Amino acid sequence: MFLFLIYDLRLTTYDLANMHLKFSHDIKSLLEKLSQQPLTLSDILAGTSERGFSLVIALLVLPFLFPHPPGFTGIPGIACLILSLQMALGRRSPWLPKKVAQFKFPRWFAQQLLQNLKRCTRLLERIVRPRMLKIAGNPYIWQFNGFCIAWLAILLMLPIPLTNSFPTIGILVLAVATLEDDGLLMCVSYIYTIVITLIFAFLIYALWRGSSLLPSLFQ
Repeated sequence: MFLFLIYDLRLTTYDLANMHLKFSHDIKSLLEKLSQQPLTLSDILAGTSERGFSLVIALLVLPFLFPHPPGFTGIPGIACLILSLQMALGRRSPWLPKKVAQFKFPRWFAQQLLQNLKRCTRLLERIVRPRMLKIAGNPYIWQFNGFCIAWLAILLMLPIPLTNSFPTIGILVLAVATLEDDGLLMCVSYIYTIVITLIFAFLIYALWRGSSLLPSLFQ
């Protein structure tokens, strides 16, 4: 009996380890395909079905964790916003406008991300696992996650220097938590979203106050 318990424990540990690899394996597989031939967003969505929401959102925001060319937030940011709004509305099959769906990830994008991917996934795989499934499996939580990601995508696209990585972390963590059914990580992400919102509110207020004080300085 004791041996059976040990075997079950080892099997459970093995299963959890494999589950941890689900996100990183899918992202790595997509990036390897992208490095061989450019794929459009519609090609990726067609091959990932419902999981495409979280996978493509994660793929879209990953570059913002690392240095990237200026002005790159345009179509990736819009696509992330559109997909997350569909989640917020309860859709389970992703859709993108034709112009956005035909966006192709450049080859340098895939090659650069493949080099940096291990840093992200190594950390995520240590902390992500299926937990608090009553929360993670709730259909309203799916919609709420979409709303939070949409809000963070709006913050991501704001033209405030050196702030891209903050909402990016929130989007990426929420996308991974949704993909891996990690209710605890979702709750942490909600707190993070509130904190980031307060920080951005302070920055916007500071910029507004600064711009209103500039004319008086030159008088």
